[in-house]
Amino acid sequence: MKTPLPNFVLGAILILVFGQILHAAPGQDYWGYWDRSDESNYRRIDHGAWDALLENYVVAGNASGVNRFRYDAMDARDRARLDDYIAYLAARDPREFRRNEQLAYWMNLYNAVSVQAVVERMPVGKGDIGKSALPLSLWQKKRIEVAGERLSLDDIEHRILRPIWRDHRVLFGLNCATLDCPNMQPSAYTGATVASQLKAAGRAFVNGDKGVHYDQGQLKASRLFQVYRSDFAGDDKGLIRLFAHYASDMKALYLLGFQGAIQYRQDLRLNMP
Repeated sequence: MKTPLPNFVLGAILILVFGQILHAAPGQDYWGYWDRSDESNYRRIDHGAWDALLENYVVAGNASGVNRFRYDAMDARDRARLDDYIAYLAARDPREFRRNEQLAYWMNLYNAVSVQAVVERMPVGKGDIGKSALPLSLWQKKRIEVAGERLSLDDIEHRILRPIWRDHRVLFGLNCATLDCPNMQPSAYTGATVASQLKAAGRAFVNGDKGVHYDQGQLKASRLFQVYRSDFAGDDKGLIRLFAHYASDMKALYLLGFQGAIQYRQDLRLNMP
């Protein structure tokens, strides 16, 4: 008969396994079906409905610098408006638009569907940990149909946005619904503004303590930079240079002089007030 493992050993194994799952880099699975655009089409997609919802439900400007979304406060009328906006986007084929218009489309669609998915699970306590309150199936479920294809949030992120755009800035603009991710922005992305919005989101994240925190010779960064390491840089030196690129002048000087190991941290509580 095998001797059972002591509890402390079993606990250590579970922590190790969970940590590996949590920090495993999500793969990119290029979906060529979506890699097409019409640069001669100057029509714009209307994101006004989403913009109004963000204005009403995003709580920004607090001392912590962390934006929150009031999922639990969304009433039936605004839930219907959210559903209608998602249906409006789903009825359009993004491949018929210019590339920047497509990027704004996918960013807004991802964030709107993520809010819809979380709202459907309300009520959830604000202190609840994301891994229990928000199961992986939330991102894996085929929730919408666009241009004849069923899509999940994972499809949008890992099969469309990341492999087609190959731009780490998209990760600064996606709502992962936990407190250690970049802020949910208080306004919708548009084709004309998405590039500057994502750049500003990156600067805000890196300059905020939850993104990159340097103090007394220690450098701590959000798990986002660990989970998506290959999207941001090839090694630690490259990652620090990227931090410095987005950081304020003084913070950049400290970062470029840093010689130690980066520590990663997580906060899986829901990003709600």
